[in-house]
Amino acid sequence: MAENTNIVLDSKAEPALGRIEIAPEVIEIILGIAASQVDGVYKMRGTLSSSISQLLGRQDRGKGVKLTVTEGQIQADIYAYLNYGVSVPQVALKMQDTIKEQLLFMTDLKLSEVNIHVVGVIPEKLANSVDPDNLFAEDDDGKDGEPK
Repeated sequence: MAENTNIVLDSKAEPALGRIEIAPEVIEIILGIAASQVDGVYKMRGTLSSSISQLLGRQDRGKGVKLTVTEGQIQADIYAYLNYGVSVPQVALKMQDTIKEQLLFMTDLKLSEVNIHVVGVIPEKLANSVDPDNLFAEDDDGKDGEPK
């Protein structure tokens, strides 16, 4: 999870109209959505609390993202599962670029580091050979109800 301190945006308006603060949780959500939309990413790694929230119907968009703010520098650690068969370095580089661009576009903040942690590879699901409309059909020469 993110730290409890908000991140203050630098005001470029003259004269300054006031402070703009962004909660770290908002940045985590932005980064989580950006990372999950990269081709080759299966899903983001969740925690027990995000799994429980998902069971209750709430979607945790910031899951799989750990934000660290030290001395004005923002580092992000992204934990993701990738699809089987993709180039891990290419997908990771695309994630880094997409995350940096999206955060800069939405908040004008720059990340000093984006660390991608591939925690697993998910194989494609095999096609289900059972027809849900005809559960008792036998695997025969195409004639339903007749033995082989």
